[in-house]
Amino acid sequence: MTLFFRMKHVRIPHLLLLFVFVHACFAQADFAPYFYDNGPYSYNGNLALFSLSEDTAVGTQIYRLNGTDPEGQEVRYGLSFDPGSKEYFRVDSKSGNITLVERLDREKQDSIDVLVSITDGQSKVVERVTIFVMDANDEKPEFQNMPAIIDVLETTESGSSIYKVEAVDRDTGSGGSVTYYLQSAQSTLFAIDRHSGVLRIKSGEMLDYEKAKTHFVIVIAKDGGGSFNGKEQFMSSSATLTINVIDAQDTLPSFIGTPYFGYVYEISVPGSEIFTVEARDGDVGNPNPVRYSFDDGDDGVFSINKTSGCITLLTLPIYLKREIFNIKVRASEVSPEGRLMDYEVTTVVIRVVDLNNNPPTFYGENGPQSTFELTMYEHPPEGEILRGLKITVNDSDQGANAKFNLRLIGPGRMLRVVPQTVLNEAQVTILVEDSAAMDYEKYHFLTYKLLAVEIDTPEKFSATADIVIHLLDTNDNAPKFSSDYYIARIPENSPGGSNVVTVTAFDPDSGPWGEVKYSIYGSGAELFLIKPDSGIIYTQPWASLDAEVRSKYNFYVKAEDTEGKYNLAEVFVTVLDLNDHSPAFYDNFLEKTMVIGAPVKIEAVDDDAEVPNNVIEYAIMKAEPENNIFDINADTGEIMLKSYIKSMAIIQNITKKRDCTWSLVVQARDRGHPSLTTTAVVKIDITEATQLKGGPLGSFLMQNRNKPLQILGMLAGIISLMIIVTVLISTATFMRNKKSNRILPNRRVKRRLKTQHTWLFKNPLKRPERNEQKFKVKEEEQEPEVIVENVNHNNNAGRILRQWPPPPPPPPCAPPPPFCLPVERQWVIPTVSATVAPKPLKKAVVTRQDSVSKALVSELKMRLEQKRKSDH
Repeated sequence: MTLFFRMKHVRIPHLLLLFVFVHACFAQADFAPYFYDNGPYSYNGNLALFSLSEDTAVGTQIYRLNGTDPEGQEVRYGLSFDPGSKEYFRVDSKSGNITLVERLDREKQDSIDVLVSITDGQSKVVERVTIFVMDANDEKPEFQNMPAIIDVLETTESGSSIYKVEAVDRDTGSGGSVTYYLQSAQSTLFAIDRHSGVLRIKSGEMLDYEKAKTHFVIVIAKDGGGSFNGKEQFMSSSATLTINVIDAQDTLPSFIGTPYFGYVYEISVPGSEIFTVEARDGDVGNPNPVRYSFDDGDDGVFSINKTSGCITLLTLPIYLKREIFNIKVRASEVSPEGRLMDYEVTTVVIRVVDLNNNPPTFYGENGPQSTFELTMYEHPPEGEILRGLKITVNDSDQGANAKFNLRLIGPGRMLRVVPQTVLNEAQVTILVEDSAAMDYEKYHFLTYKLLAVEIDTPEKFSATADIVIHLLDTNDNAPKFSSDYYIARIPENSPGGSNVVTVTAFDPDSGPWGEVKYSIYGSGAELFLIKPDSGIIYTQPWASLDAEVRSKYNFYVKAEDTEGKYNLAEVFVTVLDLNDHSPAFYDNFLEKTMVIGAPVKIEAVDDDAEVPNNVIEYAIMKAEPENNIFDINADTGEIMLKSYIKSMAIIQNITKKRDCTWSLVVQARDRGHPSLTTTAVVKIDITEATQLKGGPLGSFLMQNRNKPLQILGMLAGIISLMIIVTVLISTATFMRNKKSNRILPNRRVKRRLKTQHTWLFKNPLKRPERNEQKFKVKEEEQEPEVIVENVNHNNNAGRILRQWPPPPPPPPCAPPPPFCLPVERQWVIPTVSATVAPKPLKKAVVTRQDSVSKALVSELKMRLEQKRKSDH
């Protein structure tokens, strides 16, 4: 029964083979394999009634052939197409999987015939099946009659159908349905039926050829949408419909170039063309000819050509009774039958005007004039009228032809013309606007162009006149120096009457006003004179310039004209120093005592004022004994032993004598040109330093006994340190008392009889002060007394001037102290409304070390004097 069913699907030409095959099978007891038939909605079986969407992607496995063999033999699958057919599928013989290998298109082929086979190696079964290709929305609508061009009469009624759009979509179902839309439907005059595609003129809209001759309507055809690649898709197309509007005779004629203005001039003659009007039929697509005529306002003195619209004059201008004519001109359409149809009326304004044939003209007192001259002083007052200029300007035309502007063209803005706008005729006035610019020194004469130019005429006629103003000079300038200051140099010792410098000043005024006289004055001018005419400054005949006395002079030089106007400049004179002074020692024979290891210094002075004339160099010219054991610093004049001499023994070894006295001839030379020199004899006694018992202070004084400035510096440092310590102690005491409430501003105030108190500072080089020179103190039962000096009853104290006290008298046995200059200082002590008297100070005790330090110098001098006496 199964075999019979399967035989129904086998074609007749194969029956014989099938019977032979069946006979062989039965003879060998072998049954053929067969496919499973799983129905149309299964994806495995024999492909019976299988359908596939056309948007299936190439390479997709779409189906699996499935069958079996009754004997259980392994089966193989096959798939083939009719000869000449396109092979869309491929099958895997073992698994039976069918794969799509070519893209499907339902619109080209909606079904595919396939031969599928199954075999067990001995028997093979072949079946023909049909695969149906299902539609996907992959096609756009296609217009059948678009794009297109149609003609529509502009008088077509609103709502009328003018075209039917047709579009086809080859898809099936909703994807094949088409609806129609217009792009920018709100701004167009047309509407379209969505389903039928009928295009109509919108209700209430009309075509107008005069507004738009052509309309471009873009129609969009859109399908109903469908599935494509698993998504819903809508597709559309667009095409343009061109609508040409056909003109109809529905528009009046229109004039071109309105408004119209024509002119009749005084020289016009009868027959002169005044103006030509032009009108055209408003229906430009099919225009009718136009005929012209007057409606009103021509007064019989003008005519118009019916076809050209040219208006002409019929009489002479002198017979015209009006200045302005408003003529109504009619333009009428003419039908092909010659009948007058629609018309339009416009107004032509014709003005009778004077001919602009007279330019402006300038007049003087004697008629037309082109040049006007005037002589005047420079710098006239601003706003002054140049009354010497008698100028009139006139234009003989009438109305707008006689209106013109006046302008003054020339250097700067010194002058101004009034009036600036003239109608027919006016008196011209020239005013001074910039008095300072009218300067004789800049302009001996001024030349201006007076220009008259018509304003409202096309010809712009103009006229010019020259205005020449000769300026006269006044004394309006003071002399001016070529420089605000002059710097001069003159060597000292120049003879009297030597020229120093020449100053120059210039007065731009002319004549006597430009003559300049010079004079000098000032605190530095007593040695100088000036030539009044030339400005040469020279020295007084008796003057002797000396740079060492005064090297700088400055004074003023005055330049004055004949009317007393003047200017000043400053002169700086430098007296150049000459090398006219030789260096000079304080004494030509000097005696010095030298301690080994310490230099001695000599000094010379050069009275010249400037370097290098006053710069001195020192040199040792000669030494006795001849063995020279000294060096000298060429800049400072310090004489010292050579570096290898460390003791008296070395000196005695060199000289073979016990005498350690040297005589040196020292030269002092300046660096001027030529160089000047002087010499001095320096006698030097050499002694060896003695270790004194005065401690470091004594050693310092011994080594620096020839350097008083260093000693004074040390003393000043010690005194300053003592003052600082005293101020700190006082401040600390004050703050401590303030915190302990010992300062009571409300207590009884006692005023001292003395207004000032001197402060005494302990000097290590002086003996202690006497008790009466110390601060006075008072005690009140173990509590300090409050002493206040407060005149103004406030908490402020004035400044107190402290002075060094006079040195105390020397003690009878102690040596005199070294030289010390008193120093005057001012100290401001911070205070409030009361001061606390300090406790009594203990009496200073003179130590042994201080006594030794003070005696060092005297002891050294004593020894040197004894040695000198023993040598003699």
